[in-house]
Amino acid sequence: MRKYFITGLLVLVPLAITAWVLNLVIGTMDQSLLILPKQWQPRELFGFDIPGLGTILTVLIVFVTGLLTNNLVGNYVVRMWEKLLQRIPVVSSLYGSVKQVSDTLFSSSGNAFRKAVLLPYPHADAWTIGFLTGVPGGDVRNHLVGDFVSVYVPTTPNPTSGFFLMLERSKVIELDMSVDAALKYIVSMGVVAPEHLPVKSPAASEIN
Repeated sequence: MRKYFITGLLVLVPLAITAWVLNLVIGTMDQSLLILPKQWQPRELFGFDIPGLGTILTVLIVFVTGLLTNNLVGNYVVRMWEKLLQRIPVVSSLYGSVKQVSDTLFSSSGNAFRKAVLLPYPHADAWTIGFLTGVPGGDVRNHLVGDFVSVYVPTTPNPTSGFFLMLERSKVIELDMSVDAALKYIVSMGVVAPEHLPVKSPAASEIN
């Protein structure tokens, strides 16, 4: 009896969690329908809501926005809009910070979250996986002696929260592992291990 129950859990729990996450994401993106006039919303037109319709609308808005801003006129409008926002006291600091983070994360030329690393945490005898986010800047750099890097250490099983650390580069080991594989490893609490790579011999390491 116990064996069958556990087998059922192994089949149903991943499906339930996947369905819950998809429902949460789709439900959030469906909120974009609220920007439409009330008479154009599905409940008014058909008498019931259509799940996923707002998701399609959100994707179209993002695509069209990217398409328009890639031309000269659209780029000019975006710059004017950003200058307007920068003149509003509270909005300017909030928008500027969020834009800087999003540019760093999503820009194809950025280096943030493009390398998984192994580092000692929370003490010297324990190790965990993190992601390189850059190097320390501002006045922080003046107080750190040596070559330091910035690392984000996600928590398990929720990688959206974590810790920001600044470590000596010599204490951080770059992994031959994709960011996706590292995230799966972290979220699964080490259960879903990445593909094992053959160990390099000392001679091969010296040659490379």
